[in-house]
Amino acid sequence: MEQRPTVLLVDDEESVQKLLTYPLEREGYRVVQARDGEEALERYRAESVDLVILDLMLPRLDGLAVCRRLREERSAVPIIMLTARGDEGDKVLGLELGADDYITKPFSIREFMSRVRALLRRAQLPPPPAREEVIEVDGLRIDTARRTVEVRGDAVQLTYLEFELLRTLSSNPGRVFTRKALLDDLWGGAEYRDPRTIDVHVRHLREKIEPDPGEPEFIFTVRGAGYRFRDVR
Repeated sequence: MEQRPTVLLVDDEESVQKLLTYPLEREGYRVVQARDGEEALERYRAESVDLVILDLMLPRLDGLAVCRRLREERSAVPIIMLTARGDEGDKVLGLELGADDYITKPFSIREFMSRVRALLRRAQLPPPPAREEVIEVDGLRIDTARRTVEVRGDAVQLTYLEFELLRTLSSNPGRVFTRKALLDDLWGGAEYRDPRTIDVHVRHLREKIEPDPGEPEFIFTVRGAGYRFRDVR
């Protein structure tokens, strides 16, 4: 029998746990519950988790700290953050700490399940075949087969999404990608997603690979359109 994907649901509100557990289990997922940040880390380390749904406001250890801890442990598990806050800064910070997506409360169950399915589908797919095994541009070396990146000989750690974003752009130098096209490529669809999510990931990627993120040499903004990678021809 095929093993069911396991979802770690982290929220301190009993009503939210019940509301979200039901559609997840109905879809066939196994749900592991945690009600504070410390318990979330304990359950994650004890279980084989395929997806983390993480509330921002948690007792003992908040969602941002949990996200940071998971990424510090080099975990590539997909993370969806839940937030009731209207402050865009919290969402941006969550993405920069390594969250893959976020949903602002209140949200519809349809939207919630759409995002869950998309992230699990993406995580379970093998990496797409690379057009070039190694891409080298002016000190930047991207090994698409090994999923490694070096800048002037120094290894750079990227999240799954950051690497996929860099792979997509660098494999098509000079081509302009709209935010919607990148959302489609990275998440399998742009439905329910804020195009500014791409801007956050691009900014964080630039901070890791560009000598001067304010004056990028590799990833360029095309005003009113989207982003392109440096044309190496």
